[in-house]
Amino acid sequence: MVLVLAAGSLFFPGLFLLARAGLRGIPTFRGDQPNADIVAARLVSSIQAVLASTAGYIVASSCKDVIEDQHWLAPTYTRFAVPYFIYDIYAMYLCYWHKHKVKEHSGGCDLFKGYLYKEFLMVLHHVFMVLVCFPVSVLWREGKGDFFLGCMLMAELSTPFVCLGKVLIQYKKQHTLLHRVNGVVMLVTFFCCRLLLFPYMYWVYGQRVGLPLYKVPFSLSAEYNLGAAILMAPQVYWFYLICRRAYSLFRQSMMSPPPKMDIRHLTALQPKTRTAHS
Repeated sequence: MVLVLAAGSLFFPGLFLLARAGLRGIPTFRGDQPNADIVAARLVSSIQAVLASTAGYIVASSCKDVIEDQHWLAPTYTRFAVPYFIYDIYAMYLCYWHKHKVKEHSGGCDLFKGYLYKEFLMVLHHVFMVLVCFPVSVLWREGKGDFFLGCMLMAELSTPFVCLGKVLIQYKKQHTLLHRVNGVVMLVTFFCCRLLLFPYMYWVYGQRVGLPLYKVPFSLSAEYNLGAAILMAPQVYWFYLICRRAYSLFRQSMMSPPPKMDIRHLTALQPKTRTAHS
């Protein structure tokens, strides 16, 4: 377990440094450390999401019995990914620092307080994943329920689209076709992988024990239902924020007037008539 944790502790910060160095070699980011750091952090989050989703799919698709079957990748990737959540707290602070160091002239302590205030829910989510979900998934489960752990890992499938959306907004590309298509995919994947995920796992468990979906919560102990509620609550809130942002952009695009054509362009488009002397 220690070797896997050490590997994750080296992999994610090292990947960030490598991505940042690579981006600084691109003319767009040359001499632009803030944007290089922010995009590198988004890239690391996307790669972690792809790795987690892939591992989750392999685990979930390999477990025929959703309670008893085991797969070595379930506890292994969980241990490997724990350092990511610790690294990402720093990466989020670095992005916040780059965005506000010019706007705010206060000291580092005030900037850090502002970061905690703005990203409190995300930081709390990461701390909860490290201090609660990691011990529960590795120690308390006693090797049972790898299928459900695989489903939880596949919740990360929406993260690359969230990161791409943030990068497009960062570069003022929120009115492009790419941003709109990415927004639709992000909404669908977030809704399916983070909101429908919990009812789906309840339904699968009900099929295993022979219970209808509405009876499953009453058959489980309180800690299972409480854990699911704690994990699902921020997902509902973030999905609301995504929908509100999407609706705001949709209203802006609908209310913005069509571009005015220059009178010279209109003149140029008119057919030329032949005169009597031509």
